[in-house]
Amino acid sequence: MIEYNNKVWFRHILNFHKTDTFRILLREMLIVAAYTAIVAAVEIHFLRDLRMSESGEAVEKVLKNTTIMHSILGFVLSLLVVFRTNTAYDRWWEGRKMWGALVNNTRNLSVKINAFLPESCQAEKEFFRAMIGNFPTALKEHLREGIKLNEIEEVEEFKPSIFRADQQHVPNLMIQSLYRKTKSLVDSGHLSGDELIVVDKELKSFFDIMGACERIKNTPIPFSYSIFLKKFIFFYIVTLPIGFVAYFEYWAIPISVFVFYVLVSLEIIAEEIEMPFGRDANDLPTQKLADMMRRNVNEIFAN
Repeated sequence: MIEYNNKVWFRHILNFHKTDTFRILLREMLIVAAYTAIVAAVEIHFLRDLRMSESGEAVEKVLKNTTIMHSILGFVLSLLVVFRTNTAYDRWWEGRKMWGALVNNTRNLSVKINAFLPESCQAEKEFFRAMIGNFPTALKEHLREGIKLNEIEEVEEFKPSIFRADQQHVPNLMIQSLYRKTKSLVDSGHLSGDELIVVDKELKSFFDIMGACERIKNTPIPFSYSIFLKKFIFFYIVTLPIGFVAYFEYWAIPISVFVFYVLVSLEIIAEEIEMPFGRDANDLPTQKLADMMRRNVNEIFAN
């Protein structure tokens, strides 16, 4: 995720980051400019010979009237683009809230386990320290391309080397291992029933957070809606120069390119942030959050 100072906005306008849509769309913008130039040349020079005749005036009037259609369609398109952008941002923000809740719950669980267990349970505390810190790291990669077992801290009751990350749901196995250890502490009398109820709230939240993140990852925007919007933008841009040239002549070239840049940039941004758990520049900083949670858990159990 890109970190920046939102108060120094003028410098950001002049700089082009590698993920800036201007750089991504530069080739397509040149194609739109060339296409508009061809349309402008045909309309201007072909109609120039017909403008004195009645048929030429009729053709020019029809071309100018196409701007009315674009005004109506532009309003509809703006509603669709706003809905698309808001939907993508809602998914991004929900993902951020889930990881924010995970930060709080790992801290809460660590504090409670460290406080509830007596000093004689150092081995059990060490297990919880490692496994609570492991869970965000495992979840981060689970939401990407798969678990990296070398990032998981090994403890006696949980050895990542015995798992196959491409076939097993490692975060599920981690939570299961945490519950087994908790039950053994209750059975041995180191945790009371009341303390179990308090601890279970945080353990259950791990399942809830993981399920919410998986829902975001595995439920993309409906295909038909996404394709329809792309087709709508394409045909809108293709037909836009026909009417604009009648009014602006060759000035229609930068106008068409700018409209294309705005509409397609919004679609590209929405596509990137609707899946917020990857490695793109605008995705959530899950690696940073996972590292922070591990540090926090280690600090809590060290005291």
